[in-house]
Amino acid sequence: MRIPILKLHNYLLISIQTEIDDNTAIQFQEDLLDKIHKSGSSGVVIDLTSVEIIDSFIAKVLGDVVTMSDLMGAKVVLTGIQPAVAMTLIDLGIHLKNVPTALDLEQGLIKLHQELGV
Repeated sequence: MRIPILKLHNYLLISIQTEIDDNTAIQFQEDLLDKIHKSGSSGVVIDLTSVEIIDSFIAKVLGDVVTMSDLMGAKVVLTGIQPAVAMTLIDLGIHLKNVPTALDLEQGLIKLHQELGV
């Protein structure tokens, strides 16, 4: 299964609608980095509203995706983080300190716009 990545102006939008397995997470990482490279997008919003739990591997991949996107010049905003997901990230030492967050996709787009100073 592939996670759809939509382009809106100079942003990429991802809404993860289901729990993801290890293979899907790796494929998502590759697809997103490829899409950033090809589109030259300056921002990414990853909506996690439908993700209720994550394991250690998925948490690591999510942290890596944020770091790799930043290295490629794309700012990431995470939206809709559920309480269990937040606790898992912290328990695993994945703090995402400089990653902006928002409650939902709409607020995430506003936050991304502010972060990029556009």
